Amino acid sequence: MYPSSEKRFIRINLISIVTLFALILAGGIVRSSGSGMGCPDWPKCFDQYVPPTDVSQLPPDYHERYVEKRVAKNLRFAKTLDVLGFGEMADRVRHDKSILEPEEFNPVNTWIEYINRLLGAVYGVLLIACLVFSVTYIRARRKIFLWSLFNLVLVGFQGWLGSIVVSTNLMAWVVTLHMLLAIAILAISIYTYFLARVWRDRNLLANRQVGSLRILMIVVVLLSLFQIALGTTVREQIDAIATTMNNLNRSEWVSKVGFNFILHRDLAILVVILNVIVFLMIRAGYTLSGHQFKYVSFVMILLIVQIITGIVLSYLALPPVAQAVHILLATMLFGAQFYLMLLLGRNKLYSRKLA
Repeated sequence: MYPSSEKRFIRINLISIVTLFALILAGGIVRSSGSGMGCPDWPKCFDQYVPPTDVSQLPPDYHERYVEKRVAKNLRFAKTLDVLGFGEMADRVRHDKSILEPEEFNPVNTWIEYINRLLGAVYGVLLIACLVFSVTYIRARRKIFLWSLFNLVLVGFQGWLGSIVVSTNLMAWVVTLHMLLAIAILAISIYTYFLARVWRDRNLLANRQVGSLRILMIVVVLLSLFQIALGTTVREQIDAIATTMNNLNRSEWVSKVGFNFILHRDLAILVVILNVIVFLMIRAGYTLSGHQFKYVSFVMILLIVQIITGIVLSYLALPPVAQAVHILLATMLFGAQFYLMLLLGRNKLYSRKLA
């Protein structure tokens, strides 16, 4: 059904999506283990391609050296923010005293962060391969090539933003932007995968109009995206609370977050209700062996597990493993919902080709 060149693109695109989920999990482990500054420089780690395992392998005066580099880089970043009209953010970068505090060497944290970076490099190579293989669609389905090209540009920007995350010593809003950009990259990868699949496999296409279900699915996807962003801000607040409490009394951190946590928790109820409605509508209107029911069932499974991890985080003092799994499940849930939305929107997108 698929020409060999298109099979290669679909295969490598799918591998890139799976790799991105692994990268998001690695990023969650970095955050939950406090390994974000395990490598104080970027893209190398302590000026080495293979990071050290002992303090004796560190460069001399590494504390002062990396602080000076961070300060210089942040001043350049602040100037860029000024040019873009974000003067308040620029001032926060310039006057953040935490940037002047050197990180103590911890080989475990260093290697956790280094593995995260290696996965990022692998993902970058996979997106280059996606772009190369997408050339086969330039004439027949140019949109796939253009989105693959744009996604590679975004990954390049994401890599630069990752260096800013390090130089700003994990400044909260930079970390949030880094996460949201990863979601955007994921959505584009899923979209190009969908376009390539549906171009040849018309069995994916619906033979009925979706009506209000399409609108509801868009609302569900946007709500999940908002929940991810809100959850990231909750995590930032918890990090700040942990710092002020010297990482003691972990069971009290959640209760001190306040409104953002309450909103995040209560919106989860709305997320469940809307997804249940979508499930019932698809179950009533589509064949149980179809792709739509398959993916909405997957969404419900992810949602149930996600709720369980949320409860664990809230009532069991934020275990680090649950933190990493929670963000992974959130992105997987978004990905499954986004793909389901594309399947439900296919009539509108491809009606002319089906006529």
